[in-house]
Amino acid sequence: MRTPASIAKHPIHPMLVPIPIGLWLFSLFCDLVFTFGGGGENWQIVAFYTMVGGVVGALIAAIPGLIDMLSLPAGPKRTAVAHMAINLTVVVLYVVNVFVRLANPDNLELALGLSAVAVCLLGVSGWLGGKMVYELRVAVDTGEEPAHLKAGSGDRIRA
Repeated sequence: MRTPASIAKHPIHPMLVPIPIGLWLFSLFCDLVFTFGGGGENWQIVAFYTMVGGVVGALIAAIPGLIDMLSLPAGPKRTAVAHMAINLTVVVLYVVNVFVRLANPDNLELALGLSAVAVCLLGVSGWLGGKMVYELRVAVDTGEEPAHLKAGSGDRIRA
């Protein structure tokens, strides 16, 4: 089932989601290094900015995700709504986290806890995203085999 938010038949949402995921995981890593590794203040600064970048990246990735979700039939749409709700919860947790850090930069306990909860929720959301693709076949083109892969095609890619 193709989704409308795509470029050359490639869905945009899965192209964009690794950006905020990677930034948020790296933010948590930086916090852990700062907290337990005795690292300098730079780890805390990098954690903050990667967190903010993750929020921006997630909101950008949400646009094609919402477009795709609105095109889904009822069954996959239920899973997509749960996926979206968890992702929005994660974004809200990180926005709160940013304000907690700005209000009290010397107390990282609450901020670290918010990051840990958000990353766990991100794992659940990723599982739901995988369910949509691998079980419900969302954004999987089940049409005819592309011409360059058909037997006898001169354009066939060789391994």
